[in-house]
Amino acid sequence: MFRRKLSDWSDLDTSSLVELEREGEEILGESPGAAPNGGSGYYGEEDDYDEDPIYIPCTEFYKPQHSGNFFKDGKTLIDFVLVWEEKVSSKKHKTQSSSKGSEKRGQQGRARGKTTYENYRRRYHRNLLKAGLLCEKEQTLSERRSLHYLKLSAPWEVLVYYAEELCLRAPLQAQPNPDNNASDRFLQRLYLPNPLYHHVPNKPLDYYTCAFRKSKLQRFLGSECQATYFTNTQRSRILYEILSRTLYGKRKHAEVGIERMVKEGIYTAAFPLHEGPYELPEYEVAPESLNPRQILYQYWSRWSLWYKYQPLDHIREYFGEKVAIYFAWLGFYTAWLLPAAVIGTCVFISGVLTMGSNTAAQEICESGKKYQMCPLCDTCKNWYISEICPMAKVGYLFDHPGTVFFSIFMSFWAVTFLEYWKRKNATLAHHWDCMDFQEDEERPRPEFAAMAPQMEQNPITGVKEPYFPERDRLSRIVTGSMVIVIMLCVVMIFLVSVIMYRGIVSMMMYHTGNSILMTQAGNIANISSSMVNLVLILLMSQVYTALAEKLTRWEMHRTQSLHEDAFTFKVFIFQFVNFYSSPFYVAFFKGRFVGYPGEYGKLMGMRNEDCGPGGCLIELAQQLFIIMVGKQIVSNVQEFLVPKVKSWRQRRQLAKVRGTQILEEPQRWEEDYELIECEGLFEEYLEMVIQFGFITIFVAAFPLAPLFALLNNWVEIRLDAQKFVCEYRRPVAERAQHIGVWFLILEALSQLSVIVNAFLIAFTSDFLPRLLYQYEYDSHLEGYLNFSLSYSPHSYVSANHTLCRYKAFRDEDGKYTLFYWKLLAVRLGFIIAFEHVVFFSLRCIDWMVPDIPESVEIKVKRERYLAKQALADNQEVLLTQVAFHPAA
Repeated sequence: MFRRKLSDWSDLDTSSLVELEREGEEILGESPGAAPNGGSGYYGEEDDYDEDPIYIPCTEFYKPQHSGNFFKDGKTLIDFVLVWEEKVSSKKHKTQSSSKGSEKRGQQGRARGKTTYENYRRRYHRNLLKAGLLCEKEQTLSERRSLHYLKLSAPWEVLVYYAEELCLRAPLQAQPNPDNNASDRFLQRLYLPNPLYHHVPNKPLDYYTCAFRKSKLQRFLGSECQATYFTNTQRSRILYEILSRTLYGKRKHAEVGIERMVKEGIYTAAFPLHEGPYELPEYEVAPESLNPRQILYQYWSRWSLWYKYQPLDHIREYFGEKVAIYFAWLGFYTAWLLPAAVIGTCVFISGVLTMGSNTAAQEICESGKKYQMCPLCDTCKNWYISEICPMAKVGYLFDHPGTVFFSIFMSFWAVTFLEYWKRKNATLAHHWDCMDFQEDEERPRPEFAAMAPQMEQNPITGVKEPYFPERDRLSRIVTGSMVIVIMLCVVMIFLVSVIMYRGIVSMMMYHTGNSILMTQAGNIANISSSMVNLVLILLMSQVYTALAEKLTRWEMHRTQSLHEDAFTFKVFIFQFVNFYSSPFYVAFFKGRFVGYPGEYGKLMGMRNEDCGPGGCLIELAQQLFIIMVGKQIVSNVQEFLVPKVKSWRQRRQLAKVRGTQILEEPQRWEEDYELIECEGLFEEYLEMVIQFGFITIFVAAFPLAPLFALLNNWVEIRLDAQKFVCEYRRPVAERAQHIGVWFLILEALSQLSVIVNAFLIAFTSDFLPRLLYQYEYDSHLEGYLNFSLSYSPHSYVSANHTLCRYKAFRDEDGKYTLFYWKLLAVRLGFIIAFEHVVFFSLRCIDWMVPDIPESVEIKVKRERYLAKQALADNQEVLLTQVAFHPAA
């Protein structure tokens, strides 16, 4: 069992290396990547295969930063690593199995598959050489398994060519990069210390930038130092673009790109390297001497920093804009949750303090056996309303005037939060040079380009690009929509099952004869059904997410952003129904179709559900607590345990391969291969958006929701930070100018929350009935209990039933009273007034708060002015302009 590095073989025929290098020069000419990128944009169409490349020497040397991130020469920087595994069968195993026909055929099939994969890799490696990349291969062998690492590096010419093609931003002029935190500036004005601030070393510089042009290279800052001109994230982004375009088989079969090769098992992993370990050295080191990963660990991902600002510029420099914008949004959202949580907690506490002064609850508790209530089921007995005294008091916590105020506040909070996030997002997008990225620079997805049946001329650029007919795509989208409808029907079936489960459990509790179980039957049924519903929600989420991913790929969206937006929309529609269908049922449908004694409404032979003793609002609060908090707990446990378990299994498997070499210090690429693959940000965004819905849509029933969300997000930020810094392989840095379609979803939820909260207050809460009674009858609510209870109809009593009371505004014949119709008019008037006042105020906020701060607009204009100077073809004009504008 040993480790063998192919570059160390003494019997290697080095002439093949020279031939490969010469062949690459002939193909590439002066502009690496130019010839292979022409036409279809994919590397390699030949059917012949070349030998697997071992090492191609480079002419550009890089200044070492981290010794583990370089080729064996210590100078050529590793930009990307491809890994594949192969099984090595022993001679004894081959001899034993050769005598068995079926096993032999199986071995032959596996051998053919292995040979096919080897041919794919050889052709892929050859095409990578034609793209101008430098390669070095290493191998780790054991008795039954071998690991192959192909290290890739892009020389200066390739980087320059793709920097222009991908429209990377190049620095024109440095500018100050101060910390930009509103709370920090506010505390500074008050001359107060800021406990949230901490100094993070090696803060990245800020620049005025413009699109890179090779012909104007000398006019960009730092262009004279080729070794450090491109950042590691830019280099890995360029390498990933090349890897995504390169063919490994037939183009007509869409055999293109590293992503598909990893999915098909041709490679087991493909990733850029982390810039060293995250653990701090045992000896004392100056903070400025730490590598970027150590800085992120020391000043961001540790649990003790839960109250500190996030170093967003460092995150962006290391992981790219897409990851940085997610953490910026999550931190911004968490900060805004603080005032909502404080006010929500105060509203809840005010309910606790005034619970004893609730006249309606006092009347229930003091009624004794005065009010005999009608049976709650066909086989149940009469009961007295005084039995629900505790639930009546608790129900006041979620149904008092303070909740109305909090609903209005949260409606304003949600829209104001989104308006100020737009300003923050615009500032970050400009600061990180991605303000116009999505509209102007995003290229077609490699999978789309490979599978598109025809080429069409782009009406804007005039260049022929892969094209998929809109009619064909529309038919696919319609088919996918039908699948979504079917899945939503499945969710509704589960909802009906949970409703029936709740009714069966309630009847079982009533028939036990136990006074405690009979009194708490509704609560027991509601809590247990909410837990069952949570389990079904989590299971259905896993199934549908996998299905939605396949449907979205089949729909053939042109760009990665369109692909992700379509996938996001599908999953959110399903998750919206999945998570919110049960709360919507309790809030607006439960207890609405009960009927009255003698004329009860029934579904499948069972009486329709009525609200429990404390009212539907307390049941809604119970459901929200169990589903929202339960989902958060399950998600956090998964995020904490699952990566650690996966990482442990990965290390354990690799330890078997390394065998006797386990005592040797592993190389950087081996350590990174032991980490788990980055799972992206979709699940993180989805969890937060679902949470946003809970704290805005149903906040009238659950004022503590923002507090639980705040506590969860403090944990979420550090969990996600630890995953990215310590447990994930380094993801490819992706550009993004905003949070994508998630913002549109958040806007829709904020608008929906106004409508839902208006209906909750009007129809589910007792706020308006009590208010109307106070206005018409008694300002102290005395006698409200008796007024709100109706007598059972004469037809019910004449059928040998006892005279009883039930909660409704009906007369002795079961018809609605005049008060009911007055109340209905008040409810509808309240909804109209509530919505118009809130929406008008929100439009005023939208008008008063500009989407882009004035300071950012000035910077944009300044940047365009500098770009015009830097890219001017006439140098004399440039010098004249600089003379007149020395500040530039």
